[in-house]
Formats: sequence, structure tokens, C-alpha cells
Amino acid sequence: MMGSVTMTAARSVTAAMLAVLGSDDSQASASSRPAHAQSVTTAQVADCIGQPGWLIVDVRDSNAFNGWITGDEQRGGSIPGAVNLALSWFESNPQAAQRLIESMGLKQNKVVLYGNSAAEAQRMTRLLQQHAQIPAERLFVYTDGIAAWSRDDNLPMDRLPRYERLVPPVWLQQLVQQGDPRDYQVVEVAWRKKQRYESGHIPGAVYLDTDEIESESLWNVVSPEQLERTLLSLGITKDTLVVVYGRDSTPATRAALVLMYAGVADVRLLNGGYAAWQNAGLATVIGDVAREPARVFAATVPVHPEWIIDTTQAKQVLAARDGRLVSIRSWSEYVGQTSGYSYIKPKGRIRGAVWGHAGTDRDHMQDFRNPDDTLRNFRDIAALWRDWDIEPQHRISFYCGTGWRASEAFLAAYLMGYENISVYDGGWYEWSADENNPVETGTPSSSHR
Repeated sequence: MMGSVTMTAARSVTAAMLAVLGSDDSQASASSRPAHAQSVTTAQVADCIGQPGWLIVDVRDSNAFNGWITGDEQRGGSIPGAVNLALSWFESNPQAAQRLIESMGLKQNKVVLYGNSAAEAQRMTRLLQQHAQIPAERLFVYTDGIAAWSRDDNLPMDRLPRYERLVPPVWLQQLVQQGDPRDYQVVEVAWRKKQRYESGHIPGAVYLDTDEIESESLWNVVSPEQLERTLLSLGITKDTLVVVYGRDSTPATRAALVLMYAGVADVRLLNGGYAAWQNAGLATVIGDVAREPARVFAATVPVHPEWIIDTTQAKQVLAARDGRLVSIRSWSEYVGQTSGYSYIKPKGRIRGAVWGHAGTDRDHMQDFRNPDDTLRNFRDIAALWRDWDIEPQHRISFYCGTGWRASEAFLAAYLMGYENISVYDGGWYEWSADENNPVETGTPSSSHR
């Protein structure tokens, strides 16, 4: 078993050792180096944390990275400063994995890789050489891996602050198999897709159509009275543990936000949605699951009105010194090249809004997703926001076209521990419908970033 390695001792690793590990690539050609990456010790990994020119990469799945214990590790989470690039992503979606490589800066740094085993990390080094043309001399394997690191309580570990709210399939399977059905409810969420739900779903899951929690014409959240009736019809009270999922996670995050707003105390999201359940080889069932209504919600809806705001409140966020109204829309929507919707005619953005990223169009959220559709690692999301002066201490309200994408960003921020956050429910649809509301187009000046 590894002896205790304190951070002080780790920092005593000599400059000469780092010089050997980080020698200039020009000193030897890739052809003269072995394809097998060099090994590094726990002390050497600790000394690389925060060092310019070095990047630490966790090749485990995102649930392990976030904080769930999935192997031999004694503590959940990741090595501080590490980013997540799962080995499984290369095997399932190599093109998407390569896009992440570009955004993470792997090609510009020397890279230390670790996982549950040395073999897992070594396999990733071969894939990075093959698919990303990263030479072997830039790749290093932490042989002892996360199990050794987690055994030493003197070594710090990071995790997604509210990782328990983003659950892996195996956790949900245990709940379904062992939990008391009177204490929890699993909910599949979609818009007008009940036939698809009936063709196969997670055992015990009831179906929730988003038409039951938001209404035309603006697609804002329904009245508190109607929302309470919907939740009771689903058998949900404020004390029910609710796990939501979808074939697409965006409507599921919309439902999660609405449930939290209403006052359900323990709302969780299946990381990666229905596909993650299927990919784990877990059982599904067909047909409809009958709802068993609850009688009393046991709280006044909404318990958290601060999480969903209206136009007047959005203007207050814009006017506040620490306020950030954040557009969760594609870049083409943000700069006014398209409205993003067939039924929304005006183009542009709310004047003063900053860009919080999203995806290629209204139906995609690639900037917030891993290649397997799990939530992207919190360090990457925080970095995207930091580039637009969106920080945890700010008063942040997210908006999109009608609320779905903004809800996904809200949930990401909530999981990351952000406190003063909300969704501007009306979004671009409601704001742009009033010609008196100020709008703008084009690339913003640097003062807006």
C-alpha cells in the first residue's frame, strides 16, 4: 500500500525531475520515442497540479469524476484541477471526443492521465496518439491511479458540489429494486411523446408531458394552483424523492427546475438520460404506468419563487451591478442571425445580456454535454462562463427562447454550487414580443464580456 504523501512532501519533487518529465519535444523525434507513455508517481502528479504547461486528465466516466464511488477508490471525486475525458467516449463517439480535446487544450500541454487502472490510462494514450496526433513524449500515465490517490487523506480531491443530485444508472437501479415505492417517483419527461414512452421505459416510471407544467402561448410555467394539481396527480409531494429523465435531458431539466421551484425537496436527474440506462444494459418495460395520486403537497406552491422570474425581475437583474442576464442560445441566435424558432420572428438578444453558450441550434446543447450526453465537467462549464464574466458570486438569470435550454444551464449551475441563480421564464419569446424592450444584434463590445 502507498505510504502517506503529503502536499508538502509532494512539492519537494525536484526541478530536475520535472525537467526530465517536461523536456522539450524538439530534443527527440516522435519516431525515436516509444509509443508507451512514461509513468509518474503520486508525488509527481501532486507537483503537476496547477503547473503551467501541464494538464491532468481523468479517463473515468463522468459519474466517477463528479464524485460517485464507482471502483476501488476510498473517496469520490477527482484530482484537483483535472478535466474529464472518458475512455468510453472515444469508443462510442470519437469525433465528439476530438472536439473536446481541442477545447481542453490537450495539444498545447503535457498531459498526465489517470483512471481506475494503469491499463485504462495507457489505452487512452494510444488513442490520443492515434486520433489526436499527440506525441508519446507529451503523455504520462499515473500508474497507481485514483485508488492510490484516494487512500491518502492528506491528498485533496475535488467533486461536483451537489453531485448526489446527478445520479448514475446503477444508483437509480438500486432505488427501483430496493426502495419503497411510496417514498420516490421516477418520471420520464418529454413533449407529446407518450407513445415513445410506452414502447419502453425505466421500470416504475410515470410519464410527464411538459404541456402539464407550462402553457401556451409563451410556454411559461403554469399557475401555482395548476402546478400543484399536476404534481399531486403524479403522486408527488414536497417530501417525495423524484428522479427525472428523458430521451433528451433538456425537457427533463425543465421539469427538474419546475419541481424544485414548486418545493419538492429532493429532485434528481439521471445523468445521460434514458440512453445511459440502456447503455448500462438495464431492464426496461413497455406500456403505461398508472399514476397513484397524492392528496396533500404539504407546502404552499411555489416554495422557491426566486428560481423562476418574470420580465420585470429580469430587468432588475440587468440593472444590478452584480447582475448577469445570460443567454443560453446558439451563437447565431445571440448575434441575431436567426431567431432560432419558426414561431418567433424577431432576431437578436436582450440588450446587455452576456452569452452563456448552448449548442448549434435550439435542439442541441453540445456546450453542456459530454459525447455520451452526460453533463459536461464542471470545470469546463465554469471556464466557458468565466470568459463572459459570469462568476459564482454574481446574481445570474439564464434565458433562452422559451425556457428549456435555460433550465439545463440553471441545473448545471445549481449542481456546481451557485446560489443566486434563476431562469427568466419568458426568455427571448416574451421579451421580443414587446417592442419597447431594448434589443441588440451583432458581436458585443468587449465591455459586455
